[in-house]
Amino acid sequence: MSLYESVLRPAAFLFDPEKVHEVAMWMIEKGFFRAPAFVDARLEQTLFGVKFPNPLGLAAGFDKNAKALDHWYKLGFGFVEAGTITYHAQPGNPRPRLFRIPADKAIVNRMGFNNDGARKVATRVAVAKPEIPLGINLGKSKITELADAAKDYQDSFRLLYKNGDYFVVNVSSPNTPGLRSLQEKQPLLDILTALREVDANKPMFVKVAPDLELSALDDVVEVAHEAKLTGLIATNTTIGRSGLTTDPEQAGGLSGAPLLARSNEVLAHLYKSCDRSMILIGVGGIMTGADVYEKIRLGAHLCQLYTGWIYGGPTMIPAATQELASLMSRDGINSIAELRGSAHR
Repeated sequence: MSLYESVLRPAAFLFDPEKVHEVAMWMIEKGFFRAPAFVDARLEQTLFGVKFPNPLGLAAGFDKNAKALDHWYKLGFGFVEAGTITYHAQPGNPRPRLFRIPADKAIVNRMGFNNDGARKVATRVAVAKPEIPLGINLGKSKITELADAAKDYQDSFRLLYKNGDYFVVNVSSPNTPGLRSLQEKQPLLDILTALREVDANKPMFVKVAPDLELSALDDVVEVAHEAKLTGLIATNTTIGRSGLTTDPEQAGGLSGAPLLARSNEVLAHLYKSCDRSMILIGVGGIMTGADVYEKIRLGAHLCQLYTGWIYGGPTMIPAATQELASLMSRDGINSIAELRGSAHR
């Protein structure tokens, strides 16, 4: 057991989760944490014209305001996704809005897209030097009516599009009223069309909810192909509570270990439903390198985590990527491309 798991995490978990997050972000911004990346050429990939040193990235939600972009590579990440960012700055939902469930290695959040707004974040991103690929996750401002969602996303994208390697349309957070209705075919097409008017070539992803029925997922896949999306991200947090031994009885999205099985089910369905050109990013429940290995086996090109990093600590990413490489050696696999989708063969 690491020093973080035996001493630092138990101490941090004595305090309010959001306060601890704010302190941790400040320390990362100042460069106080380092965990040099595990380097293995078999983990490198070039996807949609972007080189990824390894397939494990930081999911949206941690660096909401793109404040620590220059430092994530120092912790071993292969890429980072900033946001969720909305056009209008907004405070999010009332506190408390972040709840740990240590017995289940899980978190429930109802943050509500708290962020500084696209204009302020754009000035920050423009001068950042992340050293690893940067994704930017876009959401709808709470004050914007659903009927005006496409323009709201477009306004954010217009401010930010020059400085991201890829962009994500987040229509699957459970914490903004009505947002998930934008996963339906026509509203989603309207949003993507509006973004393409600004830049028709920027790599574009949609993040899906784990709570969609498979038929609804098929509609998303249809839109993805029709709109010529770069890829899909599976999945966001869940409003379900299955897999919990202790329920904090708080509204919000559940992330962490209990989400692994369902997020993998959605990922596998997308792999079987999508054209092979569609890039899939697997997120939900990753706690170890073995979890990354399984998501890639199920069809992921890249993977992301958030909750797993909170529980695993600063050295988790190098440890997980090293474990991934060891599992590839065990099975005689020489590249991520060779591993990807092998569960279905």
